[in-house]
This record gives sequence, structure tokens and C-alpha cells, in this order.
Amino acid sequence: MALPDPARGTPGVAGARGPPSPFPEIVELNVGGQVYVTRHATLVAVPHSLLWTMFSQSAPHELARDSKGRFFVDRDGFLFRYVLDYLRDLNLVLPDYFPERSRLRREAQYFQLHDLCARLAPRVSKENSIGEDACPGEGDDGALQSAAAGSSARSPSLESRKSGYITIGYRGSYTIGRDIQTDAKFRRVARITVCGKTSLAKEVFGDTINESRDPDRPPERYTSRYYLKFNFLEQAFDRLNEVGFRMVACSSTGTCAYASNDPTEDKVWTSYTEYVFCRD
Repeated sequence: MALPDPARGTPGVAGARGPPSPFPEIVELNVGGQVYVTRHATLVAVPHSLLWTMFSQSAPHELARDSKGRFFVDRDGFLFRYVLDYLRDLNLVLPDYFPERSRLRREAQYFQLHDLCARLAPRVSKENSIGEDACPGEGDDGALQSAAAGSSARSPSLESRKSGYITIGYRGSYTIGRDIQTDAKFRRVARITVCGKTSLAKEVFGDTINESRDPDRPPERYTSRYYLKFNFLEQAFDRLNEVGFRMVACSSTGTCAYASNDPTEDKVWTSYTEYVFCRD
């Protein structure tokens, strides 16, 4: 049986640190669809941060919850793992070739973790000693806009973009009734997958790509585990066209099965299609 931690206090019993917290010792969070379980003491480890305010200055019924009663935070669920890891021992450890440093810094700003934000700030050279990339303070909207403008100005030109291939894949299905004249019942495309070099995929699709299944892939390595956060092929094609890609190949396979063991029932067709795009 686990022994109580005297430094944290016992839930429901007043201790040396003040009145008991209305929150349980173990807290379940839903952050952008990702579920986390952690100690209440971890969430309030940094005084005056957003999580400290939420879980020490508010009552449980004042915070948003999902359908299963978990506390809900509408932020990037993948990057929150690093925020939570920092709160555990106030130390920042990132994987090699971590490509999301600027986005993690944005999350640190949102959660008002100023020390973490400072650690994630880019190193400023002597030629650029103004410090425009320094972590903005509270309410410093101008600094945020300047940083965003600078980021846009540094985006690669058409001439400097790398050549390569990106493959778009999707699986769809539809049902044809016994009467061929009956309109087919199409199902929405469930997921559009992206295969190719990590750096190319992120350049083309940016924040619309979901990396949760392959989060730490180095930029020059290849992956087939990314997928898009939207379900419209035309939207993916438009984006590829805008950045100079053209379709060079397409292949598709299909299977047919009955919806039940009765051969007189509707037939269900399932297909998988891949589109290969190239940029010279």
C-alpha cells in the first residue's frame, strides 16, 4: 500500500500547507483530445502560471470538463506532454531533432510558464542583438505580432524549396443496393494519410498535419504515419499545387463484400487510393 506523502498533504485533511484542496490528488486531463493523468501537486508546481490558477484558485465545478468528467484544456495535446514533463521537475528535456520548438514555446506562453518560455527562446546572434525573438511578457501583443511577421518573412521562397515526393492516400467505402438504379451510399473519407520526407510534409501542410503517431521523426527521415486533420482530398491537392507539386502517378485497389451473410443484401465496396506528387 502506498504511503502518504507528508510534503503534499492528505486530501481532505488540513495540513501544514493550509486548507485541503477541493481537487483530488490524482487529476485526469483531456488536452486537445489527448488524455493525461498526473498529480494535482504537479499542475500547481509553478505559482501564478495558468494551471496553478486553474487548479488552486478555482473550484472544480468552475472548470470545463469533457463527456467523461475529465478536466478539458483546448490546447495542443501532443505538445502538452513536454509541458507536463517540465512541471514534474522544472527541467526541460527534448528529443533529438525536435522540430516543434517554436510551437512548444507558444504553448509555454499560453500556460504562462515564463522560465520554460525563456529556455525555448532562440539564441540571438550579435548581428541580431535586438532580441526580437525573446519571450514576450504578459500582454505584449506587439511582440507576438512582430515575431509572427518575422517568421513569415523568413519562409522559404519557391527557388529555395527542396524537391521530392509526397504520397497522399485515403480509404473510402460505399454501398450499392440490390437495385443498381438506386443511388449509392457513400461514406465520408475517414482519414487522409501523408507519406514522404518529414520536412517536406511539414512544409506543405503545416499545422494541418497530425504527428501524434510519429512525433519525434527527424526532418530528413521518411514517414508513412502522418495524416491530415481535414477530410477533403481537394483541399490537400490545392495545398500541394500552391507550393509547386504536381501529380505524377495514381493507383487504386478495391474489394467487395456483402453487408451480411445474405447474398441478396447490399454490397459494400471498399477502396484504397494513393496519389503521388512530385516537386522538381
